[in-house]
Amino acid sequence: MNNYKAINWNDISDEIDKATWEKLTEQFWLDTRIPLSNDLKDWRSLDDDHRWVVSHVFGGLTLLDTLQSQDGMAALRKDVRTQQETAVLNNIQFMESVHAKSYSSIFSTLNTPDEIAEIFNWSDTEEFLQNKAKRIYELYHDDEDPLKKKISSVFLETFLFYSGFFTPLWYLGHNKLPNVAEIIKLILRDESVHGTYIGYKFQIGFNQLDKPEQQRIKDWMYDFLYALYENEVKYTHLLYDQVGWTGKVLTFIRYNANKALMNLGQDPLFPDTAKDVDPIVMNGISTTTANHDFFSQVGNGYRLGQVEAMNNSDYDIGRPKKDLGKFFYPNDKNTGNDLKVSKKDLFKDPQKTREAKRAKEQAKKNHKNN
Repeated sequence: MNNYKAINWNDISDEIDKATWEKLTEQFWLDTRIPLSNDLKDWRSLDDDHRWVVSHVFGGLTLLDTLQSQDGMAALRKDVRTQQETAVLNNIQFMESVHAKSYSSIFSTLNTPDEIAEIFNWSDTEEFLQNKAKRIYELYHDDEDPLKKKISSVFLETFLFYSGFFTPLWYLGHNKLPNVAEIIKLILRDESVHGTYIGYKFQIGFNQLDKPEQQRIKDWMYDFLYALYENEVKYTHLLYDQVGWTGKVLTFIRYNANKALMNLGQDPLFPDTAKDVDPIVMNGISTTTANHDFFSQVGNGYRLGQVEAMNNSDYDIGRPKKDLGKFFYPNDKNTGNDLKVSKKDLFKDPQKTREAKRAKEQAKKNHKNN
């Protein structure tokens, strides 16, 4: 074995790796921050057919996210170009696990234990759902052509998920199940980055091929996409015929099939554009921040707090005002200026109070050293 090599984030050969890492960590989230129980009133207002659709759509998505987290990223890691790419794929793998767990949070909130057992039994045995999962799985475990693995991953992330995403986006547009939809929007935001990044890595390898080999890959890619689409049509009929949404969902998935091809740097296959998609659902695709009530729930734009190290003087609370007159400190070596802070400024701006105290302490040290 050769010497093991530490990853150096200060020596970047592909800036897209670093940019993607920063984007993914910036938008980190967990399902536990979303108050799903607030959707129970909406859930109870749905009839049995619509409840069945919602539940089994999420059952299918759970299966596909499980495939992506347990097999997809492990397969792609075998063919990385940089250590930073490995790190990005590790991040993606973790978030795919978060996505899969999120659906279980939805189930535990909306469904009974018997219903949950039925949903998972259905997803583990349903013919058309299993067909697409098995096709992708087989390619992930075929090491002969790394580019086909990347194509499979992009098709899964940017195309096959979307027959399931239609449902919560439709309800969001009708002002129902907003917290369930919030989780889906968070997942959509992640999948958008995942599909774009892996598509970019595909294009690097594809562009290094000669023309005949590129044509071979393109022919296979379009044939594979259409085969997946034919299966997806059957899956969509199975899910949506009972509620009358099948036509709208098929338009939506054709549009996203074209988006998957675009991520791979290829031309669209279907004539459908954004204008053909149900505008209510199209509006829901937006991954902008949802503003939630601060005390009850957190939207998809919550950020980690900014912190700074504390100083001993930060604990000097309740000091009498008479001790905070006008301070004159000895000349500061770094600035060459006398530091002056007025009493008015101190009480107007707590930050200046802390800075003044720290400056005073530093001045004493400088004076002692001299």
